Amino acid sequence: MSGPFSRLQRELEERASSGLLRRRHTLTGPQGTRIEVDGKRYVSFCSNDYLGLASHPRIIEALQSGAMRYGAGSGAAHLVTGHSLAHDRLECELAAFVGKPSALLFSTGYMANIGVVQALVDRSDTVFADKLNHASLNDAMLLSRATVRRYRHNDLDHLEKMMDEAEAGQRLVITDAVFSMDGDRALLPEILELCERHDAWLLIDDAHGFGVSGAKGRGSISHFGMDSPLVIYMATLGKAAGVFGAFVAAEKIVIDTLVNKARSYIYTTATPPALSVALSESLVLIDEADEARAHLKVLTMRLRQSLKDLKWRLMESDTAIQPLLIGGNEEAMDISMALRERGIWVAAIRPPTVPSGTARLRIALSAQHDLSDIDRLAEALHELAR
Repeated sequence: MSGPFSRLQRELEERASSGLLRRRHTLTGPQGTRIEVDGKRYVSFCSNDYLGLASHPRIIEALQSGAMRYGAGSGAAHLVTGHSLAHDRLECELAAFVGKPSALLFSTGYMANIGVVQALVDRSDTVFADKLNHASLNDAMLLSRATVRRYRHNDLDHLEKMMDEAEAGQRLVITDAVFSMDGDRALLPEILELCERHDAWLLIDDAHGFGVSGAKGRGSISHFGMDSPLVIYMATLGKAAGVFGAFVAAEKIVIDTLVNKARSYIYTTATPPALSVALSESLVLIDEADEARAHLKVLTMRLRQSLKDLKWRLMESDTAIQPLLIGGNEEAMDISMALRERGIWVAAIRPPTVPSGTARLRIALSAQHDLSDIDRLAEALHELAR
């Protein structure tokens, strides 16, 4: 292969030799804890469908009803003619659900984070970011052209020192609430205290907390009992909510600013209204899901107890994300493949998603799992460790 393709071929070969080449797998049925890939059935510990809502019959029925009323697509951007009654109602419901004055729908969490950061800060301002933040937050701060300061993971002394040293201009702290590859939580109340002291915004990405954490699944700000106008709350709707999309909830003046300045909101077609109808039903189910959330906690404790004596370290986490630290890329892939041969699907996470030398199995739990699934996984891992 020659010309402009030779460099691409060389890079792919280098990825393969380092155990970093990625390939897709195609499911032939719905998402869930039981999946079918290439004609074989597996118990899956890979999905972010924490409450098992992705295939819930009430959400499917609502989606069908929404499509019958509003059609398959929105046909335009929100600021043209794409903003439907279904979108509007859902935004009001989401704002009320998380206890913020106003909310705005985005197509994805990636687009929401980029839109917020780009709209609120510019070259004269400073963004402070946890070093383990999601890629969407990292890209957002770079696109904003603001000065970027990255503090050590959950190191509040480091963050405070950086904020004290920052030059004049608006300050914005951005952080995951639940870190997607580590499963631990940001120290949100302490970070908010620093923000209040420095008159800074706090953007919280709660992709992995919404629906699972807090009273009635209202997310990480509920979990910590936080209430501040400086908090800008972002959550995705394709994980615990089981559908698709994202939203930002904040003071009305912030939402009005995003409507006018967030390029990833302004310059894209609105999501199909039928999705908003489905998500309205999803909010009802999340509110009713106390039993599912309690079961998820039982599963988490069972897993942590079952894997505590492994030679690989189960990282500290009280959430549905339970990372098993392996270290080497090839070893992580080998263990993942060995589990797959036993009918268990667990994703191996490698750099650059995680730091070099920290490849891991990312065990994601769902309320649809039962205790026998946990025991089966634990037994397989102990067998492989021997």
